Amino acid sequence: MPELKLTPITDEDEARIQAGIAADPDNPEITPERFAQARPFAEVFPEMAAAFRRSRGLQKAPTKQLVSLRLDQDVIERFKATGPGWQTRINEALRQIAETLPAA
Repeated sequence: MPELKLTPITDEDEARIQAGIAADPDNPEITPERFAQARPFAEVFPEMAAAFRRSRGLQKAPTKQLVSLRLDQDVIERFKATGPGWQTRINEALRQIAETLPAA
C-alpha cells in the first residue's frame, strides 16, 4: 500500500473550516463542557444497543454452502441491477435449472 502523504492545513484553510463551523447552527463544534455531558450510546438507548449486539448466531444445521464460481460479468451486473437480494435470486435461478436436471 503506498504511503499516504498529508500536507499540513494552512492558516487560510483553517480559517475557512472554522467559518464553516460557526455558520452551521445545526452542527456546532463540541466544547469540553458539552463533551463532559456525553453519555455512552448503550446508556441512552439501551434497547437499541441490545438489538445491535444481538446476532443470529450459528446455524443449527447449515443450509447453504460457501462456494466460489466464475460467472460472466454481464450476468452478475444484470442480477446486481435488480437490487438487494441479487445473490438469492441467482440461487433461485440455479435451483429452477437444477430441478430439470437428472438426479445424480
